[in-house]
Amino acid sequence: MIFGILVPLSFLMTKRLLALLFLFIFSGESSFSQNKDTIILMNGNIVVERVLDTLLGAVTAWDSKRLNKKLHYEYDDVYGVFYADGNKKYFYRQDTARYMWFTRDEMGFFVKGERDARKGFKARGAMYTAGVIGFFGGATGAFFAPLAPYGFMAITGATKVRIKHNTISNPAYIDSDAYILGYERTARYKRKVRSLLGGTVGLALGYAFYAIFNNSYPTDYQNGKFVYK
Repeated sequence: MIFGILVPLSFLMTKRLLALLFLFIFSGESSFSQNKDTIILMNGNIVVERVLDTLLGAVTAWDSKRLNKKLHYEYDDVYGVFYADGNKKYFYRQDTARYMWFTRDEMGFFVKGERDARKGFKARGAMYTAGVIGFFGGATGAFFAPLAPYGFMAITGATKVRIKHNTISNPAYIDSDAYILGYERTARYKRKVRSLLGGTVGLALGYAFYAIFNNSYPTDYQNGKFVYK
């Protein structure tokens, strides 16, 4: 009879211990996630992880995506660290000798512009246009066909960037020249990357089209008519 009483009691105690263990783990993870710091990089990216130290010329943080791994960012790549307790530490400083012309506040707007462009600027038009140019260039079968899409890619880096209001995280940012410069810099970079991708794919498809159908191409134009092989 005593054995019959002890078994259910031990079972209940085990369940309570497991429940307490899960509660401890969950609260520990929740506390850890709440204590994560924010690292703002100079390219506009944001890293939310727990900062371990800022010594030896680099900011070191845990990498929560990889077990027992750490992230390292050199000072020159970091704008600042916003700690979970409210403290802030800035690594960017104005230094005209190193071509860092912006003040710290201006660079803050510049970084925000980079971040908004990276998130909101799609550059689909540049990609599709480069793809079409690449396809028609490749479809000719010409040796110099790649000049067309890759030449277009170079042009996209020079044309004006139109900033759409729905891609701006705060309408007040647009009043800052530094923000606009940061936005345009990232937008032009994305244009080049998308143009390179679209142009390469279009060029490959164009060459494939030429390889399959070039025997059906007209070889001459005589008396107002195309002459085929």
